[in-house]
Amino acid sequence: MGYRVKLQKVDRPTNQSFFLSFPSALAQSMSIEKGEEFEWFAETKNLFLLKRVKPQDIHKPRKATKAN
Repeated sequence: MGYRVKLQKVDRPTNQSFFLSFPSALAQSMSIEKGEEFEWFAETKNLFLLKRVKPQDIHKPRKATKAN
């Protein structure tokens, strides 16, 4: 399943930044936690790879989340 996002550009007097939003449903399905570090790789001009800096143990049980 794919998720479409729009790249946001922020111009400041001292720097220029670009931001991407990460869909909540995708983050939850991958057990991404606040503050977790990722690294971008540009495979081609049209393909970017996002990799966890510290890979999760896929055999470790997921943390329980609070129900709303």
